[in-house]
Amino acid sequence: MYVARLHLTDFRNYADAEVTVTPGVIALTGRNGQGKTNLVEGLDYLATLGSHRVATDAPLVRAGLSQAVVRAEVVASTNDPRRLLLEAEINLGRPNRARVNRVPQRSPRDLLGGLRTVVFSPTDLAIVQGDPAERRAFLDTLSVARWPRLAGVRLDYDRVLRQRNALLKSADGRRLDPETAGNLDVWTDQLAGLGAQLMAARLDTTTRLAPHLERAYANLDSGDARPRAVYQSRVDVDDLDVGDPERPVFDTVPVLTDRLRARLEERRDDELRRGVSLVGPHRDDLALSLHDLPARGYASHGESWSLALSLRLASFELLRTEGAVPVLILDDVFAELDAERRARLTAALGAAEQVWVTAAVADEVPRGLADQWFTVSAGSINHLTTSQDAVSLGASGRAGDTDG
Repeated sequence: MYVARLHLTDFRNYADAEVTVTPGVIALTGRNGQGKTNLVEGLDYLATLGSHRVATDAPLVRAGLSQAVVRAEVVASTNDPRRLLLEAEINLGRPNRARVNRVPQRSPRDLLGGLRTVVFSPTDLAIVQGDPAERRAFLDTLSVARWPRLAGVRLDYDRVLRQRNALLKSADGRRLDPETAGNLDVWTDQLAGLGAQLMAARLDTTTRLAPHLERAYANLDSGDARPRAVYQSRVDVDDLDVGDPERPVFDTVPVLTDRLRARLEERRDDELRRGVSLVGPHRDDLALSLHDLPARGYASHGESWSLALSLRLASFELLRTEGAVPVLILDDVFAELDAERRARLTAALGAAEQVWVTAAVADEVPRGLADQWFTVSAGSINHLTTSQDAVSLGASGRAGDTDG
């Protein structure tokens, strides 16, 4: 899979910008704050309907306007010329809209699966050293890339969770009357059913990711550490048979639904006292370890970088082995890596059909890596011939805002 053309309208700092590219490695260089990251953010938005930088759509629309449009022409592969024109219309104050091959879709979620991306950025260090929410988001993004329908399940789960929490909070620790107790049972059943689907997907993703993670880390880091990733839940999941290629992934949903519902019932008194749902995938975590110690708090800075990057490369390999080679995006990554890790990362990119690399300094991109070079300056994109052209046009220097 690769992108042949990307077009942004009123997205971030771009009033109107278009870039035409081919398979291979694409380098975007230029001083910080000029719009390099905004380009790849637009690309990733079409794949995920979200940003790897901000939690809401509002910052994506150019200041003072109410609508932004992202379009991309996506080619199935270098061996398959089929093309899709994907378009996302981001609207402030009204629903977003989507088109595929210029045909309006019922929901923006219908774009999912048309383009797959794996993004690594400096903020990914939070997956290793941050709160559990960062790791849950990582797992869910990867799971949705594998099964796009889960995007709707996630939205429904979040909606039910808010309703259930509101009901628990309104009880204010008091004993529930029969009507309120019945309503809580309804929300509990829905939470268990939706939560079980998310948990089944996360468990399978974690199991299948593990061997790719070990190989990716070994290729990036010269040490003898062996990474482990284990899904941790407040519901017993250790005895479930997950990751068996002969067994449908969601076969575990009925069992998980029953266990999640039972655990919610066990904690009901505690939930009423605290006014919040205490059990479910919103409380789970992905435990990451090195040297048999938790990576969070024990891994060195270099080890944390290697582990974070390995998680993304493992995600890429998992998706690739399942038949859809994603577009790989490395957003200002090389600046954070030492020479050895840069070389090892470069060697690991061979399986990708298309890689987008952003760098403030052209020399940060390893020599011979990029096939296509662009400089970005104040929302203007210039196609260059070589990395030396990028340097000579003043793309070096890291001064300026870190946004874009």
